[in-house]
Amino acid sequence: MKITSRVGSLSEIETPLLVIPWCQESGVEEEVAEPLPENLGDLDAALGGTLGRALTAGDFRAKKRQSLLLYRMGTQGPQRVLLIGVGPRAALVAERLREAGGQAAGRAREVAVAELCVAAPDAAGGAREAREAGEAGGAGGDGSLTLEAAVRALVEGLVLGAWRFDEFRSSPESPDSPALEKVEILMADRAGQGVVSAAVQVGEVLGRAQNFARELAVRPGNVATPAYLAEQAQALGKDLDLEVTVLTPHAMREEGMGALLAVAAGSDEEPRFIVMEYKGGGKEAPLVLVGKGVTFDSGGLSLKPPAGMESMKYDMSGAAAVIGAMKAIAELGPKVNVVGLVPSVENLPSAHSMRPGDIIRAHSGTTIEVLNTDAEGRLILADALSYAARYEPKAMVDAATLTGAAVIALGHHAIVLMGTEPDLLEQLQEAGERSGERVWQLPLWEEYREQLKSDIADIKNTGGRPAGTITAGMFLREFVGSIPWAHLDIAGTAWANEAGPYQPKGPTGVGVRLFTEWVIGRAS
Repeated sequence: MKITSRVGSLSEIETPLLVIPWCQESGVEEEVAEPLPENLGDLDAALGGTLGRALTAGDFRAKKRQSLLLYRMGTQGPQRVLLIGVGPRAALVAERLREAGGQAAGRAREVAVAELCVAAPDAAGGAREAREAGEAGGAGGDGSLTLEAAVRALVEGLVLGAWRFDEFRSSPESPDSPALEKVEILMADRAGQGVVSAAVQVGEVLGRAQNFARELAVRPGNVATPAYLAEQAQALGKDLDLEVTVLTPHAMREEGMGALLAVAAGSDEEPRFIVMEYKGGGKEAPLVLVGKGVTFDSGGLSLKPPAGMESMKYDMSGAAAVIGAMKAIAELGPKVNVVGLVPSVENLPSAHSMRPGDIIRAHSGTTIEVLNTDAEGRLILADALSYAARYEPKAMVDAATLTGAAVIALGHHAIVLMGTEPDLLEQLQEAGERSGERVWQLPLWEEYREQLKSDIADIKNTGGRPAGTITAGMFLREFVGSIPWAHLDIAGTAWANEAGPYQPKGPTGVGVRLFTEWVIGRAS
């Protein structure tokens, strides 16, 4: 897909599909007809007055996710006009525009067009204050959405909404529907053109990186093995400004990564420990991103129930988020150093598997009593977090599909956040709001540590069912030392059971935008 920006008139633009994100002017939930803005009079005329009549009749009230498709009456101007509601102007946020971009890509597929034009929010009257609100960040000083954030969200939604995955199909799922190849962001004038062009670039980079993470996650366990993840990281290293190192089992044994190797022992697939380094900040200490990379999780000897086990190919979604974020970071080029760490294994039952009751020694020297072999993600993360200390990082953040309890706590709408430093937690909360990948904090009170006490080792790998998400975070905290650290449990957000405006059923690629937003924020 090629995405560009241009200046033009809504009524004169030649395109098979013109998309207009539309704000509710009334700002109320009552059934109030929306007025026809003065700047859309010419477009209404090109449509034979159908736009004005649809508004007067109340057929389109610009409610969130509401849409209306109209056709031109003459021979000039856009062939089709798609109105997409984004809700009240006063409450406009980037996520509504991200959804609008996804809806636009989906409707383009339905009407079988390979190109479309989207009115920038200021061109459509969707965010008139955007230009004055400033060029950086997600909101202006008064809380209004900036032009940069609005356009970037639209582009992200378009790229994410256009994603398809037909790699394993004998023929495409929708052979009569062409892929979206060309998108133009239409501006009313040249004011703000630099802001729009920059926003298009960032939105496209982030959308593509998230799609890359989706593709890593959606591939089955017999394809996306630990070695495969390492190969993908190495390929990115060659294409981008990334230094990639891959540790094999021999190197892991020399490092003393006993927890990671214990998890991997039951599988014939060898584990890999992937190190990706982006060096854009000179001699400054880096930020570290860590992603759980269990490419298939059967639970080991603590075997999971068969129903739904196929979804355990997504247990490497944290790894996908880190690899995707490193891709985006390298392409955007912020002035900061970033290290991405991915411990990757399969967790399978065999005669060689670790057993409940085993005691293993982690990279840090801590001994761990294994009560449940299905609590394996925290074991491989323990070694990765300990390994990260050699970089003396300013801060580190890990992402993992760690606990089913996270789904019970927050459902599928937010990422669980825990950590040791209030400033870091606040940064991640703000990055979550800007990126649309929201987080919600749970406590790490010392009382929860009592549940992890072992009678014969330094710590147990599970504290039982009560507060299962929190005790998993407490376990990880044992291995971070004094480094500012935060943990993201993405178990509820890593895959979607129902399709959304820019999210099909399946892997979400969650964490890519959040990680990248946080890193860019730290760089600035």
